[in-house]
Amino acid sequence: MYETHFGLQEAPFALTPNTRYFLRAPSHHDALELLLVALRQREGFIKITGEVGTGKTLLCRLLLNELEQEAYTAYIPNPHLTPDTLYEAVAEELGVDVTRCANTHQVLKALNERLIALAMEQRPVVLVIDEAQAMPEATIEALRLLTNLETESVRLLQVVLFGQPELDTLLRRESLRQLRQRITFAHRLAPLDRASVSHYLRHRLAQAGYNGGDLFAPAALRLMTRCSGGIPRLINILAHKSLLAAWGRGERQVGRRHVAMAARDTESARQPGLMARWL
Repeated sequence: MYETHFGLQEAPFALTPNTRYFLRAPSHHDALELLLVALRQREGFIKITGEVGTGKTLLCRLLLNELEQEAYTAYIPNPHLTPDTLYEAVAEELGVDVTRCANTHQVLKALNERLIALAMEQRPVVLVIDEAQAMPEATIEALRLLTNLETESVRLLQVVLFGQPELDTLLRRESLRQLRQRITFAHRLAPLDRASVSHYLRHRLAQAGYNGGDLFAPAALRLMTRCSGGIPRLINILAHKSLLAAWGRGERQVGRRHVAMAARDTESARQPGLMARWL
């Protein structure tokens, strides 16, 4: 579409999570470092929360890539499961043949044996759950019971929860206080500030093959920050539409007018006052 016009090799602002485009902005860098340090210290529960579009799934995938050589990982992307289904899903992720198990007791027994075998291989096991705010309360309690599996000297399963702020609300329930007390480390992903938004745009453009001057004018960057609230997913949407607007007019740089047009066309974007003035 506009790639050739701007000297790009590929679309730089696709919404599909791609670890190659991960930017180590301060909050996201801190989250990744916390995860790696805590997991290497064999902590039990770790929680990462953030608003919709702040990059939790991308961070989750990056974590799985980082752990590939040092741990055995299980990944549950959609945890809206019953307790029994959760046990089966974790067992399958760890290579357990659940078709041989007649009931939940047998699934848990086989899962425990598998965890012990991995512990004997000196391989920590990390369960990563994305969109954890969608877990039913009964399933969260089942998850807590699952982490009771341990030997005298080592914890057999570590858990990382990624979720929206609703996860914090869910875990504040009195009935879930036992799990809440087990969360030893937690981090809240923050939106990008103006400097980070500028860095984010330049980083993604460079990854897509751009090697020219500033493609987004300073005024465009300021409005982009304001309209997106520093949320990476919204930045991607607005940047893509802004490039389309500039390309459609045959212009080589994205200006404030193009960002305003993109924001007006995006329901989830913040609409700055007097936007019509920019048009």
